[in-house]
Amino acid sequence: MARAKVAFVTGGGRGIGRACALRLAKDGLAVAAGSRTESEVRAVASEITRAGGTAVAVRLDVADPESVQAALESVESALGPVDVLVCAAGVTSSAKFLETPLEEWRRILDVNLLGTVHCARAVLQGMIERNFGRIVAVGSTASLAGAPYVSAYAASKHAVLGLVRSLGAEVARKDIAVNCVCPAYADTPMTDETVQRISDRTGRAPQEARRAVEALNPQGRLLRPEEVADAVAWLAREETTAVNGQALPLGGTF
Repeated sequence: MARAKVAFVTGGGRGIGRACALRLAKDGLAVAAGSRTESEVRAVASEITRAGGTAVAVRLDVADPESVQAALESVESALGPVDVLVCAAGVTSSAKFLETPLEEWRRILDVNLLGTVHCARAVLQGMIERNFGRIVAVGSTASLAGAPYVSAYAASKHAVLGLVRSLGAEVARKDIAVNCVCPAYADTPMTDETVQRISDRTGRAPQEARRAVEALNPQGRLLRPEEVADAVAWLAREETTAVNGQALPLGGTF
């Protein structure tokens, strides 16, 4: 009997990462949910196992390559080699370009870009040896277009897409597909933080600030994390071999 495919989801404790972990488990994959906040991924793993799936929780900091490697070894010991990597860990901030400290640039690039690099480097050799793998980075519409006051975030997400396109081309003949989903504003804790910043800086009521963010999406609403997870699950499928090195916009028009 063939073993279940194994998915490793970073940022798997909440928001889009949590939705991806739950969806991939529903599709029959064994799931490792990773995050800096161990209590959150333990809750996700418990939810999966209560539903009859297989899951483990691992604590990791994607910005630290040693932490990533230790987490991978823990995952492989518990579940087996990683077949699907979903890089959903991410951070954001907003400020004018000249008011964004270099430390904030480094923080955002360390997590959003180098975190994806560290995780891909950790799993890729095994995927090459097994001649199969799926890597899905959770980007953003900020991977595809710039906007005021988010230069560091947009630069990091543009860079993630560049990585996806280059790496996808490099490993395509090994039946390894590397893609990027690019959601617009979704109903996640990250968006809650954005709404709070808008409210704090403008004096708008939080409800008014949320409506302003919702209006930025063409549908006039926030995406549900499950909608993003559906796209990730499709890209993670064994049958989805022809889509590689691509950006899949969700909830935006480009």
